[in-house]
Amino acid sequence: MALQTSRFIETLSSAGPAADRAGKLGLYGQFIGDWTFDATVNKDDGPQHRGQGEIHFAWVLDGRAIQDVWILPGIFYGSTLRVYDPGLDAWHIHWSDPLKQLYTQQIGRPQGADIVQLGQAGGVHIRWRFTDITPDAFRWRGERSTDGGGTWFLQADFHARRI
Repeated sequence: MALQTSRFIETLSSAGPAADRAGKLGLYGQFIGDWTFDATVNKDDGPQHRGQGEIHFAWVLDGRAIQDVWILPGIFYGSTLRVYDPGLDAWHIHWSDPLKQLYTQQIGRPQGADIVQLGQAGGVHIRWRFTDITPDAFRWRGERSTDGGGTWFLQADFHARRI
C-alpha cells in the first residue's frame, strides 16, 4: 500500500510550472511552499474564533495547476485546486472541505496588487482575496454577500507567514 501512495504523490507532484504558461502561473505560484497563519473567523451566529493554522502550496498535474491544503484545527481542513485557463485568462478555483462538507467554485484574477476570487455558494456571493502580498507574507480575507455584492460581511481574516 505504501508503494501505491508513494507513486500517487510522485505522479501528482510537479517540480515547477509548465513552461508554456509559467508567467501566468506565477500569480499563485508565488505562494509555493509552507506557511503558518493567525486567523480570526467570524461565525454567522455571532461568536468569533481566533486560532493558528497552516497552509501548504505545491505544483501539481504536470505543472499546470497548484494544489494547497489549509488547516485551522476545529474549523476546517480543506484543499484548493487552482487551474489557469488561458481562454479566460483567469483561474478556476475549486475548494473542498470534507470536514465541513463545504465545496465552492470561483474564478480568480489579479486586481491591482491583489488576487480576487469570486463565486457563489448556496445562493450567497463569496469573495476571497489575497492582499498585502510580499515574498514572505500575505493576508487572506474571506467575505460573503447576501445582496448580490452590494455589501460584504467579513467571515475570515488570516495573516500568513512563510515558514
